[in-house]
Amino acid sequence: MTEPAKTQIFKLFLVSVRQQLYLFIAMAVVFASIFVLGNLPMTLYVYSIQLSLFFFAIYLIIQYIRYSRRFKAIKEVGAAQSTKAEHVTDGTDPADRLYLEKIGQLQQDIRNLTNLHAERQAEQLDYFTLWLHQIKTPLSAISLLNQSSATSESKKISQEILRLEDYTHMALNYVKLEETGSDMDLAEVDLDGIIKKAVKKYSILFIYKGIKLDYEPLGVKVTSDGQWLQTLLEQILSNSLKYTAAGAISIYMDSEKKQTLIIEDTGAGIRSEDLPKIFNKGYSGLNGQLHEKSTGLGLFLSRKIGKRLGHKLSIESELGKGTWVKIDLERQHLSVFD
Repeated sequence: MTEPAKTQIFKLFLVSVRQQLYLFIAMAVVFASIFVLGNLPMTLYVYSIQLSLFFFAIYLIIQYIRYSRRFKAIKEVGAAQSTKAEHVTDGTDPADRLYLEKIGQLQQDIRNLTNLHAERQAEQLDYFTLWLHQIKTPLSAISLLNQSSATSESKKISQEILRLEDYTHMALNYVKLEETGSDMDLAEVDLDGIIKKAVKKYSILFIYKGIKLDYEPLGVKVTSDGQWLQTLLEQILSNSLKYTAAGAISIYMDSEKKQTLIIEDTGAGIRSEDLPKIFNKGYSGLNGQLHEKSTGLGLFLSRKIGKRLGHKLSIESELGKGTWVKIDLERQHLSVFD
């Protein structure tokens, strides 16, 4: 045991025996008064006090040893360093043993409940993951059937199918990100190829909403996971399209920071009071409340993906004018278990 720990125990011990100390002092004062009033020899009083002090010191030493053992035993149980009460109850009195046994029982109950909760969570996660994979099949079938029809309604159906696929992928990505061992393949990837795939996915929304795409090949290569980076860009584009009724979406590199990709839209924008909270899980802000389809998970997942990839994500916006999403593609600290 370290010296600071011993000092702490000694101070706590003095506090615990302060009543005995006060009682001893009071008795010494009472006996002194008796000796003075009775004109008894003071040498006899001094001898009596010395003898009492000797036995009282022995008593305090024994109590201190027992207190130290009790303190250590309770600390070990509190720190979950022992799983059985009998391993830490040597030298403790019956009352302390009872307390430690109760603490041990409570700890075991907590461990059992924690294990049961973890098992149920794992089962629910497995079922949820299976369902997400299975729902892809009917969605793909509906999409193929819809493509065979060339009516105006089929275009609207295609948009809704795309939204369904988006929500399905969002949920699946959320599950993957919650798994500490999710796959990640870092390599040098062509940024233009990833951007084109993301834009192609939402081409039907660009056409249907009449939104212009302002994008020129960037000729930039970055070190990242191509699949997760594409998911990040798709999520940002999805948000931009959702809140942009007319105008354009621009994709370009920051002129001041060469490795920073900017996705700019001319949409509704975000209130300044909402900006600090837009990455919070489930937070949708005023625009999200006005759009009933908002889940409040998009930007939360985007920030989480950015952390996993080591890319810093930031957003600037002006209400009624648009939003600028900036992705710093320089290598940052990887957050594998965030």
